[in-house]
Amino acid sequence: MSAVRPEDLQAQYYARTAAAYDAMHGADDEHARALRLMSSMIRERDLASILDVGCGTGRGVKHFLAEHPGLNVCGIEPVAELREKGIDAGIPRERLLDGSGESLPFPDGAFDAVCELGVLHHVKDPDRVVSEMLRVARRAVFVSDSNRFGQGPLLARWLKVALHKARLWPVANFVHTRGRGYHVSEGDGISYSYSVYDNYAQIAAWAKQIILVPSFEHDTPSWFAPLVTSGHVVLCAFR
Repeated sequence: MSAVRPEDLQAQYYARTAAAYDAMHGADDEHARALRLMSSMIRERDLASILDVGCGTGRGVKHFLAEHPGLNVCGIEPVAELREKGIDAGIPRERLLDGSGESLPFPDGAFDAVCELGVLHHVKDPDRVVSEMLRVARRAVFVSDSNRFGQGPLLARWLKVALHKARLWPVANFVHTRGRGYHVSEGDGISYSYSVYDNYAQIAAWAKQIILVPSFEHDTPSWFAPLVTSGHVVLCAFR
């Protein structure tokens, strides 16, 4: 019998916790702060459409619909139970589509902006999802996600940076996760060691401007903020 794939386990986790999904995520957490930042960028840049990749119950979709009348908003989510939870809460069914970030069912440049809220640390191949986001985005990409280099005690943060620079982090992570490559928790399901900085070069090759904003309060001020000072970072990229 073949082993169950991590992505299937994650889908089962979301299906099981769909009813409590919104309650498990705070009303003013890092993604709420990220959404407010994205809204300001949408207004400043006069963006006309946005796709939320891995939209869950439609938190981002609901925010954009409320804050930006006339904005063409769409969310894509592979777990039916999460989509139905959002539809039951009043989001139009046509706004929450079935699909995966690994293969977005849209043509190149279909949206002015594409965003994700805490999805990339749940997928085995975030590069593939980011590649799809860049493909369908015309003008902007927003990434609101984890930054492992800003998590844990200060010494551990610098150690992770050093291991990454020495290209030894995959080995260290393999040992730390006992060969699985991911962690499992009741509060977050399956999660991989991830940093927004992992996709920085990939996004920089597409963008003309990148803005990095910490969504946690800094601890000790540092020249290296938000790399080693914030466990969650919002990356805003523009063409």
